[in-house]
Amino acid sequence: MSLDLLIRKCKKNDTNAQSEIYKLFSSKLFAVCLKYSRNHVDAEDNLQDAFVTIFEKMSQYSYKGSFEGWLKRIAVNTVLQKYRRKGVFNIVNEDDIEDIVVEVEDYDIDINFLLQSIQELPYRYRLVFNLYALDEYSHKEIAKMLDITTGTTKSNLARARMILKDKIENYYAKLNSQSL
Repeated sequence: MSLDLLIRKCKKNDTNAQSEIYKLFSSKLFAVCLKYSRNHVDAEDNLQDAFVTIFEKMSQYSYKGSFEGWLKRIAVNTVLQKYRRKGVFNIVNEDDIEDIVVEVEDYDIDINFLLQSIQELPYRYRLVFNLYALDEYSHKEIAKMLDITTGTTKSNLARARMILKDKIENYYAKLNSQSL
């Protein structure tokens, strides 16, 4: 069955079509949820919440842009709304924030180490880091999505970068000392 036909059937609340959409996209959306959730269990809950929202809003899908992109936006927004309500961010004065640039030596970074390091960031830093560095949202867009100031997004990004820089430098210092 084609994706267009599945979407049309989902718009009519066809549970078989909804099941097929779930099977087709659940693993990709779980990865999105995991990237923005605090842990694996929260990601599973957020995935289910995202699919509930997807099927409730299916009639709003207008076939403009990619369907997968539309699904991902709903998944990201589902997670962000949940955590926005919990107030996981400390609001900072924008005047106190400088644009901090963190430079890391040109390491050949092991991708698994890097992903693990990002996942271990404090939640609010990881969330802003992922939105900015991986999904290329602007500070203004992130601030709007999370209902915080752009100063807070810049502060959280700078702190995330500093933590990652320290982790990477420590990792390679340890590797270099072991190879001596």
